[in-house]
Amino acid sequence: MKFLLLIFKNVRRNMLRTSLTSLGTIALVLVVTLVWSILQFLADQTNPKKQNIKAIITEKWQLPSQMPLAYSASLRDGAAKEEGDIHPIDSMTWQFFGGSMDPARRDPKLRMFAFALQPEKLLTMMDGLDALQGEERRQLEEAVEKMKRNRATIIMGEDILKQIDRRVGDKIMLYGVNYSGINLEFEIVGSFTTARYAKSSAIDCEYLNAALDVYPSTHGGEKHPLADKTLNLVWLKVENPEAYAKVAEQIETSSDYRTPPVKCEVSSNAIAAFLEGFRDIFWGMRWILGPSALISLSLIIANAISISVRERRMELAVMKVLGFRPYQIVILVVGESLFLGVGSGLLSSGGTYCVVNLIFGGIDFPIAFFPKFDIPLAAWWWGPAVGGAAAILGSISPAWQACRVKVSEVFAKVA
Repeated sequence: MKFLLLIFKNVRRNMLRTSLTSLGTIALVLVVTLVWSILQFLADQTNPKKQNIKAIITEKWQLPSQMPLAYSASLRDGAAKEEGDIHPIDSMTWQFFGGSMDPARRDPKLRMFAFALQPEKLLTMMDGLDALQGEERRQLEEAVEKMKRNRATIIMGEDILKQIDRRVGDKIMLYGVNYSGINLEFEIVGSFTTARYAKSSAIDCEYLNAALDVYPSTHGGEKHPLADKTLNLVWLKVENPEAYAKVAEQIETSSDYRTPPVKCEVSSNAIAAFLEGFRDIFWGMRWILGPSALISLSLIIANAISISVRERRMELAVMKVLGFRPYQIVILVVGESLFLGVGSGLLSSGGTYCVVNLIFGGIDFPIAFFPKFDIPLAAWWWGPAVGGAAAILGSISPAWQACRVKVSEVFAKVA
């Protein structure tokens, strides 16, 4: 306890230097926390699972994937035909609808993107939404029930609602961007509160498909140009890797999917392939930005502790005369560094978690189809760990200098 009290008093000696060191530590730990949060989320998305595996079925040779809607029913059943074939435990289709509230489609702020899917699958197949609890889960369930009763409804991300200045209960008209000529009116029945879907929306796929069926009657009998390729993705959930391998074989060897052919892959592999174009960005974040922040943090702490040691050479000499051992002086110097590093790191990462998640709703850093990123709960220990590690590295040299102070030299200069 006496050592801790002495450490605390030493840190308080020069509050200006302590404050500047703490602010530098807070800023650099903030950078590390943001970088690690993004990398951790992407790592979670691309790591294969052992149970409840999700598979994605897409067109084999084209991006974006565009398959006939006729593929939908059999693909959702994993192309199971024979006795002994494996059936998925759950499934979902995605059709992408881009719309604008501006008939001329010129104002980018009035544009939005929607998943056209089976409404009930929002509760069981959408990553992040299937794990909601409490009030958020209840609100989503209510919105899904409204969608099931009325096709002309939409659930929108909170960022989109703010962007277009609308709220739940309002009605909007969306003029098709990718589906030119398909204009749909919606009632907003709910909102996505999670950061991942803050810029996305969800509509009933049957509402979109019904509009495509009606299109020929208003266009001289001609089908919509995209009528035969409206199915973009099919999601399947299977129990384990063995079931996935069997389902993938059923789909890729089936003669029902020849024009165009399809492929089935684990969702983590599909996401990893999709993120391949961002490889250089991730490499820079992992091996340049993060390490640079850690090195800078160590230098800041080392500089502050070194100045403190130089100022206290006389005091350290007196401590040696009073019987302090070299290792005790090392502990004292390293303890001061750890006090600053761990304390500032905890303040930084904890504050980042609260501010980013609770106030801003996530890191606004769009990558691929991930518009925002949450700060994970693990950030609470990332900050103290990073600050503590940098503090130890930064205090090695000052601590060595402190314990090597020679009493005779110090008092000779005084004399």
